[in-house]
Amino acid sequence: MKTLQRYILREYLVPLGYCLAGFVAIYVLFELFGSFSRLMEMNLGALVTVKYFAGYLAPYFHYLAPAALMLAALYTMWSFCRHSELVAMRASGISFFAISFPILLVAALMAGFVAWVNESYMPRNAQWALRLKKERFDLKKAERSGRLDYRNAAARRIWSADDVLDPRGSHLAGVDITQDRPDGSRLFRIHAERADWLDGEWWLDGCTVQHYGLRGEEIATKTPELDALKLRVFPDFTERPVDLMAQSRKQQYNSVAGKFRHLESNPNLSEDTRREYTFAAWAQLMSPLACIIMTLFAIPAGVSTARQSVFKGILGALAMFFAFYALVIGGMIAANTGYANPVAAAVFPYVIFLVAGLVAFRRQR
Repeated sequence: MKTLQRYILREYLVPLGYCLAGFVAIYVLFELFGSFSRLMEMNLGALVTVKYFAGYLAPYFHYLAPAALMLAALYTMWSFCRHSELVAMRASGISFFAISFPILLVAALMAGFVAWVNESYMPRNAQWALRLKKERFDLKKAERSGRLDYRNAAARRIWSADDVLDPRGSHLAGVDITQDRPDGSRLFRIHAERADWLDGEWWLDGCTVQHYGLRGEEIATKTPELDALKLRVFPDFTERPVDLMAQSRKQQYNSVAGKFRHLESNPNLSEDTRREYTFAAWAQLMSPLACIIMTLFAIPAGVSTARQSVFKGILGALAMFFAFYALVIGGMIAANTGYANPVAAAVFPYVIFLVAGLVAFRRQR
């Protein structure tokens, strides 16, 4: 990276850091109003407290990051124009794209980070943070997720567990698993004291198996030696811990892959629920693009602000920000009520504003 681009990057990262820190600080302060005394009483420690706030903030980060990028880009370009630095750069033969490249690069990297938060960090930590608050910051209770129920309609199998012993769902206690035939009649039922996910397979400890006939009557097993084993592995069970946890947590806390897998394993979902899940999955998949879209609008808006009015430029950028998310919410309503295809409703706002942002950026060149 050239010296000039390193300078632009440094000038951009400073206001970006301030914006992100400001948004996070506002969130933390509001949350502390109701939780400070309990946090101090439980004495969780600095690392657990930071993890709690990070997990609680994760579902909203895909809104905060584009807003911070937009304000930082707006201020940086306004500052360059105000001090005639942009004029000097252009007079030296440097293209507008080369000047904007460090800002766009940061926006692309932030989009990747938002995607990682949505897909990896949020599913693991957001539900835990919510559970920790519900348990009044009792860490031991929060680590145990409580009862779990999971239905795999595609495989005609139902799981239930009295307790989830770890946040990832790899260790369960008091497990009941029922398997049905294609006609809906019960095939067998398993009860196990414990289920552990080891090396990609479910191991059931202290298990008993009861088989059923076509009329629902209990029948003797055809494999008595096998069913007599107290510790057994069940390689035919395709459910993974991430699937069990995805169905037990709030929909907005699931990853994109978790949402699509839930739709795949439950073909009998109602039409309303399927539309809701489909829109949520595609909207979450597209959400990192908002970082690039808001930056594309903010760069030319910052230049126009320096030429005309600070108030006009800031107001215009904020108007674009709220118009974009208003269209996203409108698409959600249209998809959930059946007036629009869920995939089209989720993708349309991002495509329209991305094209508009590219046009605005090109015109500024």
